[in-house]
Amino acid sequence: MHIAGNPGTLSERQRELVDLAAQLGRERFAPRAAAHDRDASFPFDNYQDLRASGLLAICVPQASGGLGADFATYAMVAAEIGRHCGATALSFAMHVSPCLWSGLVADALAMSPAQRAEHERFRAAHFGNIVERGQLYSQPFSEDGAAAAGQAPWGTLAHPVDGGYRVSGRKTFASLAGAADFYGVLCTLERPAATPLDALYLAVPAGAAGVSAVGDWDPLGMRGTVSRTLVLDDVFVPHSARLLPEGLYAEAAARFPHMFTTQSPTYMGLAQAAYDFTVQYLRGEVPGMAPVKRRMYPTKQIAVAQMRITLEQTRALFLQSARDAGVDPDDDTRQRLLAAHYTVMENANDLARLAIRTCGGQSLLKSLPLERLYRDSRCGSLMLPWTAELCLDRLGREGLYEGGESDEAIE
Repeated sequence: MHIAGNPGTLSERQRELVDLAAQLGRERFAPRAAAHDRDASFPFDNYQDLRASGLLAICVPQASGGLGADFATYAMVAAEIGRHCGATALSFAMHVSPCLWSGLVADALAMSPAQRAEHERFRAAHFGNIVERGQLYSQPFSEDGAAAAGQAPWGTLAHPVDGGYRVSGRKTFASLAGAADFYGVLCTLERPAATPLDALYLAVPAGAAGVSAVGDWDPLGMRGTVSRTLVLDDVFVPHSARLLPEGLYAEAAARFPHMFTTQSPTYMGLAQAAYDFTVQYLRGEVPGMAPVKRRMYPTKQIAVAQMRITLEQTRALFLQSARDAGVDPDDDTRQRLLAAHYTVMENANDLARLAIRTCGGQSLLKSLPLERLYRDSRCGSLMLPWTAELCLDRLGREGLYEGGESDEAIE
């Protein structure tokens, strides 16, 4: 089954890139996934394959030497990777995000000629790091507090100094901690009465003085992302570290909300993988297991039918929302985006749950992938900035209130 449903709807380039991801997934990522999950080790070997294939530069503009994929193409490729290794797909999303912010999103924003020229110069260096040197970027987002949910300024502060900034703060669940060459750090430009509008987006070199990844990493799922805490202790970064011009991140975030769902494809891939395994198991085709068929039982057939319906509902909403991605979406598109993100995150785990119930006790063995799929898929609805709870909260509010509306105080 194709990750995008009917591959005939894709462009030739999209088919090529998804097929490339599928080949890497089947032949390289899937065989390594259990070991990286067991050891909570970062998949450097998978990233060497991504580097050699050119997929590290999937969303770097073609003018800068990359593949120039749009958001929908990235989403399908990442979902295919997630089908074979969820942790690799999720950390890949963190690497791709700075490329999208600096590339596709930045190109849609209005800038002064001076801002545009400076941004082109700065991003050329960052894109060169990826295209020419194969370096990894990440996007440490979460902090203790309300900033990651968009309710407060970032607690990580950037103090202006001659030639750049001094950055201090802590980022929790920082994927690729210890593996990335640069961390795309969201912080607040330090000034009196700073607000979320004073957000700044900086590429902090991993080797800069004052940068460290601390703490253990032994979570329930997504163990191969190695998302330890990132500490920034008075780290100097030059002006050229800016991934977006000063003052434009808040506008970019408001005008391109699809950027807050770059992790959805990972969970679409996990949903597909749960279905794939169930069919394979019931047909007696799991490698290394006796070829015992279990497909003749009506209860199993009904379960697979239910799973297929849920999978297709999830895929349809996922693909439509990914294809909607663009600057300044209307209210209907924004609400569909929230609905899609919620649906993918929740249905991925629900499909894994149904798969375990349908396949039975053997599916819980660590020698098989299903228990890992269940653990990995459970993580999605908890991920900031749009957890499942926040999606419901915003979707309900936006469905009932138009911009600027409020209720009169009740006596």
